[in-house]
Amino acid sequence: MGATTIWMLACILGAAAGTWIARQYALRRQLLDQPGDRRSHSVATPRGGGIAIVACMLVGVVGAMIQDPGQSLLWTCLGAGLALVAGIGWLDDHRPLSPLLRLAVQAIAASLLAWGFHQAGGTLWTSLMAFMAAMVLVNVWNFMDGIDGLAASQAGIAAAGLALATGGGTWSWLAWGLVAAIAGFLPFNFPRARIFLGDVGSGSLGYLLAALLVGSAQSASGWPGALILLLPLAAFLIDAGFTLSGRILRGERWWEPHVQHSYQVWARRAGRHWPVTLAYALFSLLAVILMLAALRWPEGAIIGSVLLCYVFAVLAWARLRRDVSLSKDAGR
Repeated sequence: MGATTIWMLACILGAAAGTWIARQYALRRQLLDQPGDRRSHSVATPRGGGIAIVACMLVGVVGAMIQDPGQSLLWTCLGAGLALVAGIGWLDDHRPLSPLLRLAVQAIAASLLAWGFHQAGGTLWTSLMAFMAAMVLVNVWNFMDGIDGLAASQAGIAAAGLALATGGGTWSWLAWGLVAAIAGFLPFNFPRARIFLGDVGSGSLGYLLAALLVGSAQSASGWPGALILLLPLAAFLIDAGFTLSGRILRGERWWEPHVQHSYQVWARRAGRHWPVTLAYALFSLLAVILMLAALRWPEGAIIGSVLLCYVFAVLAWARLRRDVSLSKDAGR
């Protein structure tokens, strides 16, 4: 049995045990998300289960230091940034915090990641990409964590895609660990959620994916090879980006909870969460397959593949919005 296999089994078991413990803790402390007009669930559900994934990945960061001591500063920055994002999320799960405070802590964590990549020999562009990716994905995963299994499954698929694209090395090892930790958590969150990720989990998944994305991009051949790595994130980036833009343009308080994302609208219409989660998973799996194939294509074909995938995602988002608007008009 190989070292990576042992690592993945440890993450599965560790995350499963940690999630069970987190659920007992949440029930005892009454850390429950209550149903409401701005939520997509119908029963009070414990939150904070993502702390188990975070614990596994912090162990993984220590393992990365052992495997690759020459980049120990990068791994230290990654671990410290992850602890900050998870820590502010854990506090917010216990008591709602100011959005500005959360954003400030996230910015510090993103800066740590950017500085770590710079100290590891990355260019200024690499550092900027790390900062932007961390800020965007932390919040995207927080916004998109609204129905059973969605945020965790999407993170798992994206991490698996990045692991396969990288092909080996420490970043691939970390990515497979994240896939395994999510696999240990998911039975508690899908098809019927017995505990939610919480802000501690959703933000941390976004931060880890940002690090994996930039780490994988460093081994890509040129900027088209790095660009293609965005394909597994298409569903979340389009849904979060377009929905958030619409809320901002309408002058709404965009940082507050809402049920306007396409996945929420679709789940409400379907009356169930699992078909929506599986549909998003299918789209992202196809995006991963396209990404792995396109890595061997000429630059023009790579750019075309990215554009095609994102255009399709935009059209699907717009079609769903149109169907919802028509059904509302018909019901008046």
